This record gives sequence, C-alpha cells and structure tokens, in this order.
Amino acid sequence: MLRVAIAALLIAAGPLAAPVAAEERMPQSRAEISLSFAPLVREAAPAVVNIYARRVVERRSPFADDPVFGDFFRNFAPGRPRVQNSLGSGVILSADGIVVSNYHVVGEAEDIRVVLNDRREYAARVLLGDAESDLAILKLEGASDMPHLDLRGSDGVEVGELVLAIGNPFGVGQTVSSGIVSGLARSGTATGNGRGYYIQTDAPINPGNSGGALIDVTGRLIGVNTSILSRSGGSNGIGFAIPADLVAQFVAQAEAGRDSFARPWAGLTGQPVDADLSESLGQGVPQGVLISAVHPESPFAAAGLEPGALIVEVDGLPVNTPAEMIYRLSVRGIGAESTVTVARRGETREITVPLIAAPERPPRETVSLGEREVLPGLRAARVNPALIEEMDLPLTSAGVVVLDPGRWGARAGLRAGDLIRGVNGAPIERPGELGRALRSAAPRIAIELERGGRTRILRFRL
Repeated sequence: MLRVAIAALLIAAGPLAAPVAAEERMPQSRAEISLSFAPLVREAAPAVVNIYARRVVERRSPFADDPVFGDFFRNFAPGRPRVQNSLGSGVILSADGIVVSNYHVVGEAEDIRVVLNDRREYAARVLLGDAESDLAILKLEGASDMPHLDLRGSDGVEVGELVLAIGNPFGVGQTVSSGIVSGLARSGTATGNGRGYYIQTDAPINPGNSGGALIDVTGRLIGVNTSILSRSGGSNGIGFAIPADLVAQFVAQAEAGRDSFARPWAGLTGQPVDADLSESLGQGVPQGVLISAVHPESPFAAAGLEPGALIVEVDGLPVNTPAEMIYRLSVRGIGAESTVTVARRGETREITVPLIAAPERPPRETVSLGEREVLPGLRAARVNPALIEEMDLPLTSAGVVVLDPGRWGARAGLRAGDLIRGVNGAPIERPGELGRALRSAAPRIAIELERGGRTRILRFRL
C-alpha cells in the first residue's frame, strides 16, 4: 500500500517529477553512446615514448666505505662492473626531438634508447639533468618532424579536472589510465630524490610510468608523472606529477646550453604557519611562510626583508610552504624578478626581488692536503652561499667546511659537511691554515668541529 501511495503522489506531482527523470536517462544520440577518451588518446599517445637506459655500475663490498673495516676489505673480492638497466617513459616536447623524463630513469646512463609509439627507435643524450627536481631533458639524435605535446601553464590547473596518465608501466607497452587532479601544491611527499611541488592525481602510476605524460582533456601536458605514494607498493595509492611550468624552465635552460639546472637562491629559512602560530601572529586564517633567518648576501635581505616577516604571496600566487615558495621562484628563473607580498603587524607590502644564483662570495679557496700531510686526501674550502646551497649547510654556516675527509680523515671521524672551528685550540678561519695547524699539532690532535648544529671534538693520535 505504501508503494502505491508514493506512486500516486509522484503522478499527482506532475511537473515536480521532471527533474528526477532528467537526472537518470538513457543516451539520446549516437555521439553520447560513443563518448570516450579515444580521440584524445589518438592525438596525444604518439608523443609519449618508452625509454630504455643502460648504465654500468661497480659491484662493491658493503664495507668498502666503512672508516674502520674499509682497509681490510679493500683488496678482498674486488668489485666487478655490472650492467644496470632501467625502464621509464618520456614526453616529446618539440618537433626536433626534445624529450622530458625523470632523472631517476636516465641519470648517469651510458646508453639511452627511445622507442616511439610507432616502434621507431632513436638514440638519445641527456642535455640537462637534476636529481633534486627529478627531471631530465633529452635530445633524440637525428630526429625531425616529431609528434609532440604542448605545455599548459600549471597555475590554471584545478582540483577535480579530468586527466589521463600515459606511460609504459611494468614494460607491458604504452598504457593509458584516467583519473582526476586530486590535490595541488603537494610538497615533500614524493619518493626518491625529488623534492618540491607536485600535482596530485588518483590516476594509477606504476613502475615504468615515471617520466610519462599527465594530460588534460584538451591534450596538453600539465605534468610529468614521477611517483606514487602507496602502502602496498601497488597502484592503489596517489600519484604525483611535476608541474609543466617547471618543465618549461628546464627546457629553456637546456636550450640555452646549460647541463645542470640553476635555481634561484633565496638565502632564507622559514616555516609554514599553523593554527597556533597564526593565532600568535593575529591572523584570521593560517597562511604564508614565516621567515626565521635571512643570509646577509640574500637578494631578499637587499630588498629589505627581515626575520619575523611573513611571506604570503609570490607573483600574486599564495605560498604556504618553503618548498612552494622555492618552486615559484624556480619557474621564474635566474635573471628575472619576482614580486613578493610580505605581511607584518597586520599590514602588507610588496617588494621586488631579483632572482640570482647563490654567489661565490667570499672565494672558496679550496685546499687539498697531499700524501705527506697529516691527513692526506682531506679537501676543505671556505664557506660561501654557493657551498651552503650545494651541501645543504645551515644558513648561518661560516668558516672552513670539509668537502672530502680523505681516507685517514674518515677513519678519524671527519665527514663531508663538517665545519672545522679549530685544531688543538688554535682557531681555523681560512682553508690555508688547516695544513699548518695539523702539522703543528701532531702527533696528538684534537679537531674542534660543528656538525648538525652541535659542537664536538675529535681526538686521535698518529
């Protein structure tokens, strides 16, 4: 009786029932029946390639680098070179054969073969690679009139957009998977060496998909697939793609003749603003990056930025993590300028910051101790912003840094990145002072150093 009553009410409702019928209906035309991604894939797939990279690596004893047992295993079962192969994907970006892929696919490879969708093969060489961004730009030898994809500015990408991931998972051949953009501005979540800013997608990304294309419904490249975050290691996780804006900067630097990626140096440290910090700052909504330290040589310092300032936007776009801020600077590139919006004490202002590479001031003054020195093979240099950037040293680092401890220095406990403060109580301010101080201190030596923000003393006897 209840069903009959509900049916009678729906019939009596008349026009009110129409919206229900409109939500659930059968396809009304042949075009709707055949609606699919097939035309899009047909256009985009030829520009996505399979990459086979070959590198020769030396098989070494696990004790080879041990400062204590290394000497005992140095001549025992010497390592033999072995061939290591990697499989991945890439995307052709120009008619003359410029290809983008992941650094972990082609980095340090001695032989690279690129296979197109139509089975044509080309040798390739790396023009520019960067392990930190996990991107590499390749050039196909003898290629012309290649199918290629256009880049789409990543800033226009929105959560919820339909996307396709094209690559060669598990080496089974070119495969297409679909999904949506499930997140933006993800930082510090990708695996491997990659650090930075990613587009998140739920399109399955499996081993072999690395370096493949993430495209929108118009067939433009919005990102390069790089990894998946999964508890099981399978495809039931979330994938990450490097935004096309950063890819465009890599291509520009490769075409300019660079073989390594140069990113602007900010020369500052900061932290994201959480709810507690936001309350102490008097913010309504947590946002921005709170600056804790600024290097004297930083272009931000020259523009008037001081510790305690809050950076909320770069070039009109919000930034909420240090990685996101560095990404915004990187896509602009060295030689350009960025407009940075700074908030302090409830007021905002804009500053213009020139984007520069980390300067080599003061000069490095690198020294290498010879075989007759106290610690033969030890290499050290004077700290400057370029070394701080290269070795990921604390921003406040100064003095003399160890580049390579050498065999005997490693046995004594020295490590690359150690800041040497003194030898047997004599302060060390320049690299040239190190050899003389060690000779004067022998045979009982005490090296005062700073490591990880902590001061320690290494004592040993020759």
